[in-house]
Amino acid sequence: MSRSEFDIISKYLAGSAAAFPTGNIALGIGDDAAQFRLTGLQQGSLINVSMDVLVADVHFPADAAPELIANRALAVNLSDLAAMGAQPLGFTLGLTLPSSDEQWLEQFSAGLAPLALRHQCPLIGGDLARGPLNIAIQVHGQTTTEGLRRSAAQAGDIILVSGTLGDGVAALASFGLPTHLDKVAGFITDPLDDADRLYLKQAFYSPEPRIELGLACLGLANACIDLSDGLFADLGHICKASSVGATIELDSLPASAVVQKMLNSDECSLAALLGGDDYELCLTVPPQQVAAVEAASADLGIAMTRIGVIEQQTGLRCVNGAGEVIAIPATAYEHFASD
Repeated sequence: MSRSEFDIISKYLAGSAAAFPTGNIALGIGDDAAQFRLTGLQQGSLINVSMDVLVADVHFPADAAPELIANRALAVNLSDLAAMGAQPLGFTLGLTLPSSDEQWLEQFSAGLAPLALRHQCPLIGGDLARGPLNIAIQVHGQTTTEGLRRSAAQAGDIILVSGTLGDGVAALASFGLPTHLDKVAGFITDPLDDADRLYLKQAFYSPEPRIELGLACLGLANACIDLSDGLFADLGHICKASSVGATIELDSLPASAVVQKMLNSDECSLAALLGGDDYELCLTVPPQQVAAVEAASADLGIAMTRIGVIEQQTGLRCVNGAGEVIAIPATAYEHFASD
């Protein structure tokens, strides 16, 4: 049965579990715009807004389960709020679909709800159209201060990363898909068992937005970014915005046991450095605050690893365990690299 755009919005989006009410939402789905209630915000509070566009067969396999696609789409956007130290308020959804497949819509809608509920970030509006499968989510959050920014790193800061790195690109290899690291890292999938493949599937489709960690690091860290394009590229964004440089200790980069099954030690370092799609946080922290950040991370059950230092000399340098500078043979994935 053919459904109109408004029927789809009403049944699968406005009426979904992800579109729950909160005290911050004065008006949700159903008018020309949603409205936030801002009267409770402290003086100096800021609204943080971020949007990511996910394209089928670029950011996710088009034939993946709809609930997994939905979870990933919301998670990667919430990760941007985590990097700002922002508390989520709500999100809007732009969705183009090749057809009004009711089963797909049911599953997609259901996939948005768990993460939205966990972080109290309801669906409050958006738009829908026919076209190739694309998902655009805009998240809105608040900070009671300026929050965490890329532009505040200082020479002498210790660089820390949460979790493990390289799982996102390893997941693509485990799906049998090409990766931008195939020329420099030979992913071996034969040793993987069912538990390993499940781990990588969850890492790709259900990355954990580090909202609580970002909030805990307010007033402790100087700068922060989430690792979507890869550590080398994303730390480079911090250095450029802050007019500083950095040295990364390749041997200290944290890789999961599953990634270590798939790659040799040098390739593990490259995957952790260049892979992307990990959505962990990279923070630069004054030396006197490192112990406090590590304690906050431990309280949340999140691993935190020291991987280098911010320096006055601009540019990124990578060194091995002997302190030798290592040339990096590849960069992060770029959408328009072939133009």
